[in-house]
Amino acid sequence: MSAELARGLVLRTDAKVCHVQVDGRVVQAAPRGILYGEDDERREQKNPVAVGDEVEVNLATTPAGLERVLPRRNWLSRTASSHDPREQVLAANVDQLFVIASVGKPGFSSNRTDRILAACEWSRIPATIVLNKIDLAGEGELEDLTDTYARAGVPVLPTCALDGRGVESLREQMGGRTSVFYGASGSGKSSLINALDPALKLKVGKISRFWDAGKHTTSFSQLYTIGADMRVIDTPGIRVFRLYGVPVGNLRDLFREFVPIQSRCAFPDCSHDHEPDCAVFEAVEDGVIAASRYASYVEMLDEMRQAPVVDDEEPEE
Repeated sequence: MSAELARGLVLRTDAKVCHVQVDGRVVQAAPRGILYGEDDERREQKNPVAVGDEVEVNLATTPAGLERVLPRRNWLSRTASSHDPREQVLAANVDQLFVIASVGKPGFSSNRTDRILAACEWSRIPATIVLNKIDLAGEGELEDLTDTYARAGVPVLPTCALDGRGVESLREQMGGRTSVFYGASGSGKSSLINALDPALKLKVGKISRFWDAGKHTTSFSQLYTIGADMRVIDTPGIRVFRLYGVPVGNLRDLFREFVPIQSRCAFPDCSHDHEPDCAVFEAVEDGVIAASRYASYVEMLDEMRQAPVVDDEEPEE
C-alpha cells in the first residue's frame, strides 16, 4: 500500500461521497471512477462501494479519494429494482444478520422474512429472526412463528424495545461481531439500536394510520459502533427484496427444511412446483413444512422465471 493511502472502514455511502472511518476519525471520500468499471463484477453492481467495506483512501486530496475496495469476505445483496437488474450490495464483511420483524404494527410478513433468509443462506451469512413488539402479539402468535422457523432451522428471539425484554439477549449475540439489522420500516430497528445504546438517539418513525406501515425514517445503510466491540449496520426499509445471482434451480436449496426431504422426490431436479410424487409438497400437506414457507418459495420461484413488475422502495412520507 502506498504511503499516501490510508486504510479505512465505510460507515455510510451517499450519492457522491462515502463516510469512511480512518484512524478514529471520519472523512468524506469520493469513489474514483475506475471503481465503477474496472472488471465485469464491478460493472454489474449498482454500488461498487458498500457499508462495511474496507477501503484505501488518498487523504492528500480534497475531498479524499477512495481509491480501492479491499476484497470482501462476504456481502449481502439484492436485485436493485424492477427496472435495474444490477446487483445492489446492502452490506459487506458481516458476521450475522438479524431480521427485525414486528408482531404488532406493521404485521409480520412471511414473504419478506423468507426472502431475506434465502439471501442469507445464499451468501452464507448466519441469520436470526427478532420478533419485536411482543407486547402487541396476539394469542399464540409468538408460539406459531417460533415453531414455523424452528422447523426451518432459524433461531427466533422475542424482544420489546419499549420495556427491554430480550434486549440483553440480543446484546449478548451481537458482542464482538458486525451485525446487520434488516426489516420493514416501523418494525423497530432504530428503537432496538437505541435500546442497545441510548446515546445514539436515532430517529424513530411512527406507524402510518392509513397504510398500517412504518414511515421511512432510514434512507441509507449506516454502521454504528456500540461499546468497545459491537458494530451494527442499520439498513433502510425495502418493500420488495429480490434475490440476485441465484440460479432458479438453486432456490430450493435455500429453504433449509426442504433439503433433507427433497431427496425423496420422484425427480432428482424436482422444483416442488408441479411435478408428481413431490416429497416436499407432501410434507407441506402433512404439516411438516409450514404452508407459509412453501407459499414464499413458490412466489419467489415464479418471480425468478419471469420479469418482476412491482416497485421496490418504501414510500417516503
